[in-house]
Amino acid sequence: MSVEDLAKNAGVEASLVRKAEAGEVYPPLGVLVKLSRALGQRLGTFMDDQVRPDPVITRYKDRTEETAAHKEGAVGKYHYYPLAKGKTDRHMEPLYIVVQPCDDTCTSSHEGEEFVIVVKGEVELVYGKERFYLQEGDSMHYNSVVPHHLGAANGEAAEIFAVIYTPI
Repeated sequence: MSVEDLAKNAGVEASLVRKAEAGEVYPPLGVLVKLSRALGQRLGTFMDDQVRPDPVITRYKDRTEETAAHKEGAVGKYHYYPLAKGKTDRHMEPLYIVVQPCDDTCTSSHEGEEFVIVVKGEVELVYGKERFYLQEGDSMHYNSVVPHHLGAANGEAAEIFAVIYTPI
């Protein structure tokens, strides 16, 4: 599949696909979902580098970061720590995410569901036309086909656990 065809099928800019393939930018989760759907692959395909047998255990001290830029060429505001890397038959993507403050509140949407628990700080969820603020210990579960945006609130970083489900 050409870069142009992939971009068209995913509904993203071809320049973003080229930069991602060249390793110049790590696309945000919403873009990865769109690319995985256009390729007929599960989201975790982009994060796996080795196959591990069940159970996949990720020790706190062994977590590794994969940072994603929210916009093409921008400094990443989401710092992803995949929690099931190597489990190739998974249907959901568990992540630990550090969310840096940012003024951008552009929404995205994709098929599937998201479940999030706030571990530290406060986050703002824009969901459709509504806005919610969640603090440490709060959780949210929503249909991700509704345009949404999750960001750090009050100008301070937040930390969350998120589980993303996207059908192939």
